[in-house]
Amino acid sequence: MSEHSFLNPMPRVIAHRGDSRNYPENTLPAFRSAVEMGIDVVETDIHITKDGVLVIWHDPTLERNTDGRGRIEDHTLAELRTYDAGYTFTHDGGRSYPFRGKGIRICTLAEALEACPGQRFNIDLKTRCPEIVDEFVRVIREHDACDRVVGASFHLSNLRRLRKAAPEILTSITTAEVVPLLLRQKTHTLPSSFSRKIIFQIPRRASFIKVVTPSFVRQMHERGAVVMVWTINDEASMRELFSMGVDSVMTDDPALVIKVAEDMGLRTPAASIR
Repeated sequence: MSEHSFLNPMPRVIAHRGDSRNYPENTLPAFRSAVEMGIDVVETDIHITKDGVLVIWHDPTLERNTDGRGRIEDHTLAELRTYDAGYTFTHDGGRSYPFRGKGIRICTLAEALEACPGQRFNIDLKTRCPEIVDEFVRVIREHDACDRVVGASFHLSNLRRLRKAAPEILTSITTAEVVPLLLRQKTHTLPSSFSRKIIFQIPRRASFIKVVTPSFVRQMHERGAVVMVWTINDEASMRELFSMGVDSVMTDDPALVIKVAEDMGLRTPAASIR
């Protein structure tokens, strides 16, 4: 497959932490549901455990989504397995908890790749340390998944290490890299081209600054960049962004974004890599 096969066909619809509308976020049921819908990419997050295993989880701590307490990094994988990852999920403001006690557990990155063969993943490296990067590269290569993942992180040190260790794995750019490019776009001083593939993963707006505009999308596309926008959950905004020309919309409501993209002729169910 080509170096940038993750981007071919261009991903249009991205499920934020899987089908997090209907299942506990960042769990295998949420991922399987998103895959069955035909989502293009599953967005997820990883931490590294006390015993060096990469696990799927967003928060640095356990309290929001489980019956456990404390930091992910302070637990071994075996300890994390004892907690209920469906414990706090509710559709009705806490009147019921449909997944409590159903055996849903924190999963490893390896398990997610194996459970969803062929599925593209956008993976955010949450822990700031060299070890998470090295283990990420090992797991991705071991599962022959370099062509179906993009590495992301809010920690520039993680991305720099990843790009050096595994140039075959695509990475997005982080805030420290986005801001200078955004300023240059606003002041009309962008270079005529970029030296490597640039993948933006950005909010529509940051504080008082409108990040995603038609001119931003056009100018970045002229330079071969990819523009992915997060996290959009209403149909009107999805339609506006797609009309603007953004490549991908990330959402907590994957069924809705699939409907919008298909209604607008941007993808068909067959366009998804499974």
